[in-house]
Amino acid sequence: MLQRGLEPEFPGPALAELGRIQRAATDSGARDLRDRLWCSIDNDDSRDLDQLSVAEPLAGGDTKICVAVADVDALVPKGSALDAHAGRNTTSVYTAGSVFPMLPEKLSTDLTSLNEREDRLALVVEMAVKSDGTVGASDVYRAAVRNHAQLAYNAVGAWLEGRGPMPAKVGAVRGLDEQLRVQDRVAQALRGLRHQHGALSLETIETRAVFDGERLMDLRLEEANHAKQLIEDFMIAANGVTAVFLERRGVASLRRVLRSPERWERIATLAREHGGALPDAPDAKALEAFLARQRAADPDHFPDLSLSIVKLMGRGEYVVEIPGRGAPEHFGLAVHDYTHSTAPNRRFPDLITQRLLKVALASHPPAYSSAELETLARHCTQQEDAAQKVERLVRKSAAALLLEGRIGETFDGIVTGASSKGTWARVFRPPVEGRVVRGEERLDVGDRVRVTLLSTDIERGYIDFARV
Repeated sequence: MLQRGLEPEFPGPALAELGRIQRAATDSGARDLRDRLWCSIDNDDSRDLDQLSVAEPLAGGDTKICVAVADVDALVPKGSALDAHAGRNTTSVYTAGSVFPMLPEKLSTDLTSLNEREDRLALVVEMAVKSDGTVGASDVYRAAVRNHAQLAYNAVGAWLEGRGPMPAKVGAVRGLDEQLRVQDRVAQALRGLRHQHGALSLETIETRAVFDGERLMDLRLEEANHAKQLIEDFMIAANGVTAVFLERRGVASLRRVLRSPERWERIATLAREHGGALPDAPDAKALEAFLARQRAADPDHFPDLSLSIVKLMGRGEYVVEIPGRGAPEHFGLAVHDYTHSTAPNRRFPDLITQRLLKVALASHPPAYSSAELETLARHCTQQEDAAQKVERLVRKSAAALLLEGRIGETFDGIVTGASSKGTWARVFRPPVEGRVVRGEERLDVGDRVRVTLLSTDIERGYIDFARV
C-alpha cells in the first residue's frame, strides 16, 4: 500500500478526532421513516452497511422504490482529519489477509453503518418504477431510518430462486417476505430494460479466500444470484437518479464512466470465433445481443468469455459533469447519467456526492468548486487503480500459496491478457491467474490453453506456467 501511495494506518489527528465522536448523528429536520420495512442485503461477513431498500406499491401498477444511503458526512465533515485520510486513500482496500477501511471501524461498522435495529440518518433516493422497468418521478431527501433485518446475499438469493428455505430473519419480520419478492420483481424489470438498451450481461469470476484458522484452504467462486442482482440494479438506478437530481439543480458532479472499449477490434474477433458478428465501430446493443446468445448457448463457459471482454474493454474513470455540457456515457451499463453515491463508508467519491446532495437540498453554495472536482476526479481514479493493484497482488499471493505444492501439474485455462508486457492465463480449477512464460507466442485474450505449473513465488505473487 505504501508503495502505491496508500496509507494502511490512520494518522494520529484522525484517531484523536475519532475519540471525540461518541454517538450517531441525529437531525430533527429529517423525515422519520423508521417504521418502513427497511432491510439490508450484503455479503455474509459485511459489517459496513451503506444502504437499505424498501418497496411500496403505487396506483396503476407502479412501485415506489426507496434506497437509503448512510449519512457519513454527518460525522465526517469536509476538512476534518478523518476526511483528509479518506481523501488520501479514496477507498477501502479489501484483501484476503485483511481489510484496510477508508474510515475507522468505529464509524464504518458502527456509527455510520446502517446496522440492524439501530436508528440512523440517511439520504433517501426515491423513485417510481413502472412495470417495464422505466424510472419515472424521483426525489432525494434526508431521513431517519431503521434496518429491520440484516440479510445475506446467498441465503436470500437461494430463497428467491426457489433453491433454499426462507431465511429465519425474513420470517421473523412480518411482511418482509412479500416486500423482498416485490423488490426482486422490480429489480428484474430494471435489469431487463437496461439490457434492452445495451447494458452488458457480463458474468466474471470472483473468488473469496477460505481459511481454516490461519491456513488458506481454498479460493471459492462467488456466484451471481437474484439477491445480488437486486442490490446491483437498485444501486445503478439510485446512482442515475442522483446524477439527474444534481444536474437539474445546476450542481457540478463526479460521474463514473467507461468509455468505448479500447480493443473493440479484438472483441469483434472473439465474437467471430464464437460464431457471432459485431459492427466495425463499438456498439453496446450489438455486443449485448451477442453476449445474451452466448450465455444461452454455452452457460458453463460464459464467465470465461465475459472475463475476456472485461479485459479488452479497459478501465472506468471519474470525470466531472458540468450541467449543460454533458458527460460521456458508461459503456458497460448503457447509461448517460451515472455517479457513485451509494457506498460512502468505503468510497470517497460517494462521500463527495453526498456533500453535493446535501448542499443542493439546503440551497447552500456548492461544497466543491469545479476545479476541486477536476482534481478529485483524477486523484480518485488514480487511487482506485492503486487499490485494485494492491488487492490483485494479494489475491495473486494467496493463489501462489494455494498452488505451491502442485508444481508440475497440468491445468486447463483461458488467456486473460496478452501484450508487450507478457501473456497471462487463468486456470479453471482452482480459479487462479498466472503468467505464461514458455510457449506464449501467438496467444491472445480469449484463447483456450493447457498449461503446466512451473513455479510460484508467494512474496511477489508470481505463478509461472508453460503452454503444453
